Amino acid sequence: MANEKEINALITLIDDPDEKIYSQIRDKLLSYGPEVIPALENFWENNRYGLVFQNRIENIIHQIQFDSVRIQLENWVNEGANDLLQGVLLVNRYQYPDLDEGKIRKKLNQLKQDVWLELNDNLTSFEQVKILNHILFEVHGFDGNKKNYHAPQNSYLNNVLESGKGNPLSLSIIYILLCEQLDIPIKGVNLPNHFVLCYLDELNLLKKLGQDHPDGVMFYINPFSRGTIFNAKEIEQFLAELKIKPRPEFFQPCDNLAIVRRLITNLIYSYEKSGYPDKVEELKLLYQCVDAGEDPNGTI
Repeated sequence: MANEKEINALITLIDDPDEKIYSQIRDKLLSYGPEVIPALENFWENNRYGLVFQNRIENIIHQIQFDSVRIQLENWVNEGANDLLQGVLLVNRYQYPDLDEGKIRKKLNQLKQDVWLELNDNLTSFEQVKILNHILFEVHGFDGNKKNYHAPQNSYLNNVLESGKGNPLSLSIIYILLCEQLDIPIKGVNLPNHFVLCYLDELNLLKKLGQDHPDGVMFYINPFSRGTIFNAKEIEQFLAELKIKPRPEFFQPCDNLAIVRRLITNLIYSYEKSGYPDKVEELKLLYQCVDAGEDPNGTI
């Protein structure tokens, strides 16, 4: 770590009544990054200091952790956004900076193992989805959180894996992560006001049967409705009900960046509804890391 004595000396001055001096001290501590957090936490636990001191320490720690998430998210994007789980975990760390990633990976691996034990090379695409649905929604009890649909916890992977309750996007993310590990060609579809999945026709079976789909999709899956299978016509009907003109991307698989962008958008919407303006502003800053020139305002 950087000069420990210097850091400790700076921390003791955090409650200086002069805002200008405090601002300089804060900026200096922020410049050290995450390595200074243990020292800040040690001082925070010392009851000899007053409420102003503790509040300022909490704010500095939060800012360091937020800056760390933002930088890592920018790096994830710049490196190609290839690892969906990594991107999702980074967003998770916004709310849970001490997140136990090992616990999440262990749970996902358990789910994958349970599905893998039921699979074999002779299964059709529909049979594969039936097994995925059985393991996720019947054996492990995952379900859409219809009672508290807009609650922020529905967007955090650790909460969804623990509670078994999620929104369309978070349940789809779990589905996609399992399929990635099992080499099942299921991807996300970024619909307005909803998020679903598609099973890609990698073997061109539809074309061989004279039923070619222009987007290379065999069928669609709705994890929020326990894995119900549907077709493109139903997407057209859904869009018609919303009075939204169909666009190609509403029928096509989206990439990891679009999924993480949607995840942040959902959180912005959730925190707006529940009255947390500070979190809304911070999440809008995170959204800038994954921005593709789109408006972050949207729905789950």
